[in-house]
Amino acid sequence: MALRLTPRDDGFVTLFARSSAYLVEGAKELTTMLGAVGDERVEIADRMSAIERAADEVTHEIIRRVNAAFITPFGREDIHSLAVALDECVSHMDAAVDLIVLYEVDEVLPRVAKQVEVLNRMAELTADAMPRLRSLNGLEDFLVEINRLENRANKAYRRMLAELYNTPGAEPITVMKHKEIIDALEASANAFERVAHKVEGIAVKES
Repeated sequence: MALRLTPRDDGFVTLFARSSAYLVEGAKELTTMLGAVGDERVEIADRMSAIERAADEVTHEIIRRVNAAFITPFGREDIHSLAVALDECVSHMDAAVDLIVLYEVDEVLPRVAKQVEVLNRMAELTADAMPRLRSLNGLEDFLVEINRLENRANKAYRRMLAELYNTPGAEPITVMKHKEIIDALEASANAFERVAHKVEGIAVKES
């Protein structure tokens, strides 16, 4: 690690940790949605929306702090990009939850549960990694595992699409509904990988 002549502002790392905590909460609500019915689904969607709004507030706080700070621990663009990438993770999970309710989907595709398990693990790993931005040490396993999980999510996504399109007699509207839901899950997995790429970029620049 190179000698640093300016002090780190741990306030940004604390905010990144807060943001990532909402990813864990959101992934848990997404898991709960899979087994919910009726009014319970609406309640879960409401909680998910509250999580997404809270995550937005943290993102705005990070951006305001970047604009006001004289010295930042990392490049301003890197801080902004990481904040936005974290926010996108929860936004896509919120979209998946919302679509399940809006489209009145009785049962999601069988592979969706496995996909949601992957998102939960990605959220946990990301939340664990954010405090490490203080030292930029111990991030290698995080980067490797997120990449592995994202590859797994991509393969599962393609298989869900194949099953969806190859189902004999499937109604086009039903196919469209399910596709939008699994698209949102795939977008969330991709967003988690973007977070890892942002973290990797910061580590490279600051090492």
